[in-house]
Amino acid sequence: MHIITRRGFLRQTVSAGMGVAALRYFPELPASSTSAMRFGLVTYQWGRDWDLPTLIANCEKAGYEGLELRTEHAHKVESNLTPAQRADVKKRFAASKVKCIGYGSNFEYHSPDPKVLRDNIEKTKEYIILCHDIGATGIKVKPNDLPADVPREKTIAQIGASLNEIGRFARDYNQLVRVEVHGNLTQEIPNMKAIFEHVTEPNVKVCWNCNDQDLLPPGLEGNFNMLKKWFGDTVHVRELNEGNYPYQELFKLFMGINYDGWIMLEARTEPADRVAAMKEQIGIFKTMIS
Repeated sequence: MHIITRRGFLRQTVSAGMGVAALRYFPELPASSTSAMRFGLVTYQWGRDWDLPTLIANCEKAGYEGLELRTEHAHKVESNLTPAQRADVKKRFAASKVKCIGYGSNFEYHSPDPKVLRDNIEKTKEYIILCHDIGATGIKVKPNDLPADVPREKTIAQIGASLNEIGRFARDYNQLVRVEVHGNLTQEIPNMKAIFEHVTEPNVKVCWNCNDQDLLPPGLEGNFNMLKKWFGDTVHVRELNEGNYPYQELFKLFMGINYDGWIMLEARTEPADRVAAMKEQIGIFKTMIS
């Protein structure tokens, strides 16, 4: 059977409450295996218009343990919060069953314009302080391009140097810098590997992003192995029952390295009932890693 067929079957069995029984059909999913991976939400689409109390409450209803707060969304957790407001955000998470994993920023470091680059670096630092103040553990950043009019090696080195500067700053606040595999050309795994060969700060980590480019030669496992030594504690996935990405194979690879971090749902669809859709996704996830 092809992996997509297994995933389609698992979707049906989860919906019917038969996730454990499904394992009988697929001996490659050992019934005795366990995983420390946890499931959370990136507020990319499904949480974009929920204020913070609603966001936390809906995650609790769906059984999600972690949240990555996306920038410029209705929960309004931004660097303009006062110390009292930051303390309130931290208190809300502490009183809930949901952990604030971090902040999902759009800061990037590929621009050939020194002023633009410096602005992105300094604003990243502002949000690292925010992450510390609200009780988060890190910030998500990204490369977004390799400009055609600049030698590729120069931009790659620039991104690496920027990540090192940010990593040194983040270290003083006990924060991780999670670099999403993202952007034109930069989401190709060999280019991300080249960036991380310039990274020296141990708190700068790769956030695997489940892009189609992960499947380019040498294939998922080969690309996974290129970056695995830099993996941090977050992975972004889309809906596990949509498209052709081999999530079952990916989770098997992560289980093979004893990954105990977060699988964060960065959903893109528009379901009528988002909380019900969240419950469906965590059910599929649990079946896949069982």
